Amino acid sequence: MNSFYAQPYDISANGFYFETEEEFRTKSAALRNDYGDPVEEFEIQFIDGEMIDAEVCKAIGINQANIFTVIEKLDEWDEDDKRTIIIAVGEGGYSFDLNASDPSIFDIEIYKLDSMRELAEQFVDEGLFGEIPDRLAYYLDYDAIARDLAIDYCETTIDGQNLIYRMD
Repeated sequence: MNSFYAQPYDISANGFYFETEEEFRTKSAALRNDYGDPVEEFEIQFIDGEMIDAEVCKAIGINQANIFTVIEKLDEWDEDDKRTIIIAVGEGGYSFDLNASDPSIFDIEIYKLDSMRELAEQFVDEGLFGEIPDRLAYYLDYDAIARDLAIDYCETTIDGQNLIYRMD
């Protein structure tokens, strides 16, 4: 379960921690500033939970208007969906409507590899460059292939795992 903190924009009020929509609504309805006035606006901060969930929140940009949908979607999406959103929205700059969009709308190829060289080796092994005899494969310059691949592919680290991706 992820923990969030609601920091009031009113400097004369104290914030609160919450994990669910119900908890937020209960605590925010009861909150008063030093002058007895209700507090209405909050900055929402991700405090504790899975690192990948923190990265999704950072990419999407959580706020008071979308926090309930974000909490729901973080439970609903699997790790591949979360990686896709982080890459498309956080790295690629795509817009994403939490209520109407699905992570599968993004056309992204993701490889769980440590380097572009490993991607080059994988592409050669898969026959992307045609059938290469074993005795000739030893002479391939995988570093040069990796540099060429870096034109179309990018590297990022999500939740401690290096990923190589390409967006269309």
